[in-house]
Amino acid sequence: MNAGIEGKLRIAIVGAGYVARHHIAALRRLDFVEIVGICDIDTKAAQALATSFGIEFVTGDFTRLAERHPHAVYVLTPPSSHAPLTLQALDMGCHVFVEKPMADSVAECDAMIAKARDKGLQLSVDHSDHFDPVVMQAQAWVKAGRIGEVLSFDVLRSSDYPPYAGGPLPGMVKQGSYPFRDLGVHGLYVLESFLGPIGELDVHYRSSGRSTNLKFDEWDARAQCTDGVGRLLLSWNIRPMQNRIIVQGTRGIIEADRFLQICRIKRVLPGPKFIGIVLTAFTNALRDVVRVPWNVLRFATGRLRPSPGIQHGAQAFAQALHGGSAPPISAEEGRRHVELMEAVCARADRERRDELAARIVPLAPVDALVTGAAGFLGRALVAALRARGQSVRVLVRRADPAAESAGLQVVVGDLGDPAIVDHAVQGARVVYHVGAAMRGGPGDFEAGTVWGTRNVVDACARHAAERLVYVSSLSVLDHAGRDPAVAVTENSAFEPWPDRRGAYTQTKLTAEGIVSDAIRERALPAVIVRPGQIVGPGAERVTPNGTLALAGRWIAVGPAQQTLPLVYVDDVVDALLLAAQAPAATGRIFNVVDPQIVTQGDYLARVKGKLGDELKLLRVPTGVFMALAAGVELLGKLLHRSVPLTRYRVRSLRPLANFDISAARSGLGWEPRIGLQKGFERMFATAAEPGTATPPETADS
Repeated sequence: MNAGIEGKLRIAIVGAGYVARHHIAALRRLDFVEIVGICDIDTKAAQALATSFGIEFVTGDFTRLAERHPHAVYVLTPPSSHAPLTLQALDMGCHVFVEKPMADSVAECDAMIAKARDKGLQLSVDHSDHFDPVVMQAQAWVKAGRIGEVLSFDVLRSSDYPPYAGGPLPGMVKQGSYPFRDLGVHGLYVLESFLGPIGELDVHYRSSGRSTNLKFDEWDARAQCTDGVGRLLLSWNIRPMQNRIIVQGTRGIIEADRFLQICRIKRVLPGPKFIGIVLTAFTNALRDVVRVPWNVLRFATGRLRPSPGIQHGAQAFAQALHGGSAPPISAEEGRRHVELMEAVCARADRERRDELAARIVPLAPVDALVTGAAGFLGRALVAALRARGQSVRVLVRRADPAAESAGLQVVVGDLGDPAIVDHAVQGARVVYHVGAAMRGGPGDFEAGTVWGTRNVVDACARHAAERLVYVSSLSVLDHAGRDPAVAVTENSAFEPWPDRRGAYTQTKLTAEGIVSDAIRERALPAVIVRPGQIVGPGAERVTPNGTLALAGRWIAVGPAQQTLPLVYVDDVVDALLLAAQAPAATGRIFNVVDPQIVTQGDYLARVKGKLGDELKLLRVPTGVFMALAAGVELLGKLLHRSVPLTRYRVRSLRPLANFDISAARSGLGWEPRIGLQKGFERMFATAAEPGTATPPETADS
């Protein structure tokens, strides 16, 4: 126990991720705490966090924190870094509060405990679920005997993770045990608080195949404790997400919903059993009618803080240091739960390491590498290359036995991973970089589009690929501000506000810049192809330009007479093959759009003719959608949230038109071989001819 700290308790934060924001928010509410600095190797993230909280000192060098003379360091980084950072902080003479799990191994925990003891410093672990209000409520009810003798305890939790954003593989991706280390530890220490120490622990895990980066995404555990049986079910797939605990006793059951911050109790009532069950359910339902909106209101007004367990736990350690008392969670408790998990975590880690190592095998040289080979354009390109007798390698995110049986070399991995991309590019004469993120959050786009392109460019330069053919997008051009009377060429203005357009445009523009810079500065033999919207059999369910998919409907914005920049998939493949061999193409950009004029109304009528009642279409005037966007923007400002719909995005929905494709004709020798007329015959073979049915925009208006 320390003697307490007079005056301000100076705390340094290490790690600028999700939990750091909650720790800082909680600590700032303690008048005796001063946050003296933030450290993270991602200095950009650290600076953004520091700016939002008015913290002046930011560094990417841990040793520089000593300049700020902190009394304590909060280590809020991934588990693999907990031990080295904690040991450094203890050597600096600082007390340490470390995120769960305490470390990756018992040996690391022992080293941390020994160092803290030798230095006479406090070391505590963030077992934040102990401080969650509904968990504490359930414990109070159990202690008061409201459900009789406790027999069992269940943890039901589903989750998701921020997407891997590219670069060297993080622990989440390369560590098979990461999900259980991250969330399983919570379940173990909470169930012990209800059932006593764990004597036996049986853990099972599996891969559902739904996640490309998280290897084992389904975990279940059974713990035999002193006073009963505990069970954990952890899933990264179950939706809607849940975070519940269920305490079952001889005279009642407690259910705590940690997302809604509601604790319910089902008790044995006098009288017939069935009537008691019905009355309990009815009473709890009535209470929830009040409690759920009340908690939503409390959250919206800041009275109910997000992640309350994390915030209370952060404050509890600071209060213990300041007051000279022992921290609420000892380092020995943190060590014990690492010990419980160690064997199963080591097994899962070993399986994941073996799997990743097996992806790097010697490969024979090939004529072509195709990234994004599982996509619409990628599949067509691979088929065309094979039809020409070329040897083809594909980089895909999931193993594909059918591709291997078809004679393709298959490399499994993520475009964001520099090592796997380098392996895939080595020995490929021509690289067709078709892959990019098409959906997801900012991290998905950053990994699949920006990091992916950077990795491909670096690998092509390193291994001297004869040519890189990069598939860009017309979304990089200015849509909202263009003059319809001016032809669209390869030199048309770029999007001036990519951050306002969204992650797809922003990352495609960055990626094209990476390729252009490499052409200019590194003499990379690359060609950039910007196709229009690609159509063909199988693309009928993709919304055309100027149309949004929302709540099961297609919403067409603006007049039906606006034209679409379409191109048939086989014609795009022709352009890519020409780009790989045309001598005059190297170092240039080509827009590839079919010259045939097709209006949005005509195209949507064709789609409606094929899909029938499956397609629910609504046309909305641009002015109406602009008014809606203005309202959404206002709501976002009031809630301090980013919003998916803005007036600028509505203006940018206007499709590009009036294309000059002379560059593709002269530089590639490209003309549409199939063309939209024949392409539509193939694509809409089962559709009625346009004009034989009521236009969908009229029928739905």
